[in-house]
Amino acid sequence: MASRQVLLLAIVSAVALLPAMVSATDYTVGDGHGWTLEYPSTNWADDKSFQIGDKLVFTYTKGKHTVTEVDGAAFHACNRQGNTLMTWNSGNDTVALDEAGKRWFFCNVDNHCELGMKLVVDVADPNAPAPASPPPPSSSSSAGRLNYRVRGGAVAGAVAAAALVWF
Repeated sequence: MASRQVLLLAIVSAVALLPAMVSATDYTVGDGHGWTLEYPSTNWADDKSFQIGDKLVFTYTKGKHTVTEVDGAAFHACNRQGNTLMTWNSGNDTVALDEAGKRWFFCNVDNHCELGMKLVVDVADPNAPAPASPPPPSSSSSAGRLNYRVRGGAVAGAVAAAALVWF
């Protein structure tokens, strides 16, 4: 009896983890071009949505390029001496996208970053709750935004403003 319960628990656990494993995607950066100086002209990341569990695969000729992960400031300035978080240089590097947020990468060879050999991805958490909708405006707060024109001076204007709040 106990072995059946263990087997059932194992099956339920595997089924529960299946959607996370199926939804992960390996992205080859630059598609057929790979991570090369031709990469910038492709606008490669524009139509992609990255999630936790996905992987970036950088393919390039070893010795001609690198993959360097940096912070946002170093990325925007192409600061090769900036805050380097990690560097890969094998020519076939896989980077796991293991947490939500922005990740910045560039090639640290010569002026390749300045020539556009850089990539920023925004990694989403598929399990994060959807953002709450803003509450609808109350009738009293919308009355303050109404534009009206009243003749007869300040007293008439104050009476008209009070009437707007009540109705």
